[in-house]
Amino acid sequence: MKSWPTFGVEEEFLLVDPSNGHPAPNNAEVARLAKRDGVELQLELTKCQVETTSPVTATTTELRKHLRDLRRTAASAAAEAGVTLLAVAVPPVIPDEFPLTDTPRYRRIGDRFGMVAHEQGICGAHVHVAVPDRETAVVVSNHLRPWLPILLASTANSAIYRGAESGYASWRSVLWQRWPCAGPPPYFESATHYDSIVEMMLASGAILDDGMVYWDVRPSANFPTVEIRVSDVPATVDDTVLFATLVRGLVITVLDAVEHEVPAPRIAAQTLRAAYWKAAHDGISGNAIDVVDGTVVAAFTLMAKLLATVRPVLEELGEYDDAERGIATLVANGNGAVHQLDAFRRRGDVDDVVAECARLTLA
Repeated sequence: MKSWPTFGVEEEFLLVDPSNGHPAPNNAEVARLAKRDGVELQLELTKCQVETTSPVTATTTELRKHLRDLRRTAASAAAEAGVTLLAVAVPPVIPDEFPLTDTPRYRRIGDRFGMVAHEQGICGAHVHVAVPDRETAVVVSNHLRPWLPILLASTANSAIYRGAESGYASWRSVLWQRWPCAGPPPYFESATHYDSIVEMMLASGAILDDGMVYWDVRPSANFPTVEIRVSDVPATVDDTVLFATLVRGLVITVLDAVEHEVPAPRIAAQTLRAAYWKAAHDGISGNAIDVVDGTVVAAFTLMAKLLATVRPVLEELGEYDDAERGIATLVANGNGAVHQLDAFRRRGDVDDVVAECARLTLA
């Protein structure tokens, strides 16, 4: 039987006060309660965030179960602590700044980066896929660059911010670009080239450590994986599973291309930047830029192209039908950003958005 690369998912969540939707600085208490129930939550940069980490898995069936269990346990711990867990990429309601988690590293980040850190409070999802080595991870990164905007569009889940429509399906990705080492990765000639850029950023103080390499694809610093970080935290478990399925399918497809010495397309940085902006603005409901040929197409057309690209791999994995149904559901029902806007536009009340996000988190 063929051995496929394993994968795993990290999801970041926001904690809010159920009475007003404001971010709640209770991550240490929520983590303590979740640990009692057998789940280790990671503390993120602000005290209003926690992160779950799935076990390494081989199938989407396993992954879906793990993600459901992790969300339920984290939500239960949050409720016991008097707060609500939201799978939302930016807080619909925010204070002037977020209290940082009190660790030496996070204090250093806050001191160095000022309001960029203190206005953080944003949540994404990260998919790790096993690869043979760092050199391969860097080549995979080059091949994945053209697909990053449509992956962002499909998972957009941050349309409401400061109690108003942001004008973007993914406002998180706009805020995220303020960090000096965030967004789409450069095209790297080799792992040595990658390391030289990271070393320059460390020497300049643009980043403080390897953990601040925030590019949307990067070789993992801790695991033999390539890490894809482009996504808003998706609204539902099913949305996260679809994202992870497509990402692993792309990585496996790329590994085959690398084995056959197929070069990665060299997409100009400005083209990729424009495609990112379009994806963040329109999400899955509007248009997208196909960066390979420079055309503007419906976002769902580009999703269909992505699915067709990974279809051979997903059929071998037995995951194609589920992925096709998942995309059909996106077409019919929309993603998190669509649900947020629908909830907000009913009465113009951000409380409806918070309630909808809480419902979708455990849907």
